[in-house]
Amino acid sequence: MRLRFLCCIYILLGSFSLASAQYYYVEAGARQAAMGGAGLVLPDAWASAHNQAALAKVSGLGVGTYYANIFNESELKELGFSAAYQVEKYGTAGLDFTYSGNPFSNFMSFGFSYAKQLGKRISGGIKIDYFRHSQMNYGNISAFTGELGLLAEPVDHFFIGAHAFNPWRAKFNATNEPMISTFRLGAGYFFSSRVLLTLEGEKSLEKKTILRAGTEYNVIAGLFLRAGICTQPVKYSFGLGYNYKGVSIDVTYISHQVIGYYMKFGLMWHFNPASDKKSSDALQ
Repeated sequence: MRLRFLCCIYILLGSFSLASAQYYYVEAGARQAAMGGAGLVLPDAWASAHNQAALAKVSGLGVGTYYANIFNESELKELGFSAAYQVEKYGTAGLDFTYSGNPFSNFMSFGFSYAKQLGKRISGGIKIDYFRHSQMNYGNISAFTGELGLLAEPVDHFFIGAHAFNPWRAKFNATNEPMISTFRLGAGYFFSSRVLLTLEGEKSLEKKTILRAGTEYNVIAGLFLRAGICTQPVKYSFGLGYNYKGVSIDVTYISHQVIGYYMKFGLMWHFNPASDKKSSDALQ
């Protein structure tokens, strides 16, 4: 009985009804979640879910995964997988898969991304998405849509990112309801090789403006402290990350204004990273 009650709340919070299904999820990846979802300028494999242009900064092969239990209930889960591979002359390709929900109601997404350096200080990216929403007793609906991203470094250590999700207002099949269209603009600045601060704004036609802020501090070699905040609704997040020889382990605590707290865990592997990535090295 308790699980069914929590499922109902989760469905309402996520706008998970077949009549009004609108979906955009930005906290893919434990590292990004620890920074309030402010991931527009972070160039790791989960850039495919935040700002595809940042994939152009990924060197070699990057693979990531994360897992979380909403309400700390094993039946309500979020999980994802991502991968990105750079071919120096041709750009970076990425793919990602996410799942959230339970057997009663769940949302699945799959996407393929491509990014390329457009100049010394600017990169661009594009993504094709497939979404499917399943709800017991109501069936399934699905949609194809896309995303566009830009990342610029106008001066050393200062990055500006922009991202558009579903700019052409794609609709779910079997309904006349469009998916939500969302636009994000943000920046990140390295105060040193050890301190990163990010700030973002997100706006859609249907919802109030969401603000996000996050920070990452490299305490000692390989060890990172992270914190973030997000509005609409208010969420606070804190996290730890440890990187050893290209393998990163991330743990995130999230306090949600409505649903309480939960944990998110992530793993990331970087194979054959380039050694000449200056600012990008600190980001990864």
